[in-house]
Amino acid sequence: MATEVPAEPAEQGVAAEKDRAGDGGSALGRIGGRFALLGAWLLVIVVFAIATPETFLSAANIQTILSSQAVLVVLTLGLIVPMTAGDYDLSISGVLSLSAMMLAVLNVEHHVPIALALVAVLAMGVITGMINSFFVIFMGIDSLIVTLGTTTVLTGIVLWISNSNTISGISPTLVDFVFVKQILGVAPEFYYGLLLCALLWYVFEFTTAGRRLLFVGRGRRVARLSGLRVNRIRMGALVAAGVISAIAGILYAGTTGAANPGSGTSFLLPAFAAAFLGATTILPGRFNPWGTVIAVYFLVTGITGLQLLGVQSFVQQLFYGGALVFAVSLAQLARGRRVEDVT
Repeated sequence: MATEVPAEPAEQGVAAEKDRAGDGGSALGRIGGRFALLGAWLLVIVVFAIATPETFLSAANIQTILSSQAVLVVLTLGLIVPMTAGDYDLSISGVLSLSAMMLAVLNVEHHVPIALALVAVLAMGVITGMINSFFVIFMGIDSLIVTLGTTTVLTGIVLWISNSNTISGISPTLVDFVFVKQILGVAPEFYYGLLLCALLWYVFEFTTAGRRLLFVGRGRRVARLSGLRVNRIRMGALVAAGVISAIAGILYAGTTGAANPGSGTSFLLPAFAAAFLGATTILPGRFNPWGTVIAVYFLVTGITGLQLLGVQSFVQQLFYGGALVFAVSLAQLARGRRVEDVT
């Protein structure tokens, strides 16, 4: 009969890691490493404010930057949960597309009340996470391969149920909930992203589940020897990613009032770029919520500034693609330094 193993091994491992991170290098160097991306973001803001003073710092542009990335923030926060446990989930884009399309089809075409449609969408997110878990954990297939296949299947389902058409006219109840009264001139969806960020930060830093998740990501074999139920933890992470991705799809549908069959595809590369770039700041070498949010807004600020300078729209693909390669390299260097500190 299986017994629940106490969390002490994981907690001690994470605590030891924090101690090692604090011992390496000077205090100034540690601070610089933790907040370098934040400083770079502020520098980018200053540069574009000087280059395009009339447009970049306008209230409308600032509101657009903050509000328009709420869906990406939520989606990326969902992505870093399984990544913290060492798994990659490419199906987040498919879940986003299908959740938005399910809402549209159920509510607009079949007149299902919006509350029931929301429950169905969240259930789909749970089921997708469980299917990914079965093939990744119990069948032993690499998470990249499984989730790539899953997102392809989900995209096919989206095209099937929508006849490859955009469906608009989603219940004003959902749209009104997303666009309630603005707070400090910024749409509420921005604060939804911050709320989720704060919640994940609390889970990662102050709960047993968060410490176990990090410990599993650092080394599954060691985690098993310490008595942790690694498979259960990985499954929980993949299911959480499915649910949060479904929430991102709900937010997308509420923001646009419609569902586009290809909506999720455009979010996948930016989400991975922001996740890896976020792992270079606040807690270098770790996927962390606050670093993720800073990375999202750093990237969109750069793209917006370049577009205001007249650079053509293809800069978005160049910027996100280059940022992904650069961020992965920096994340690897950060992890390498941690290993050197240990040895």
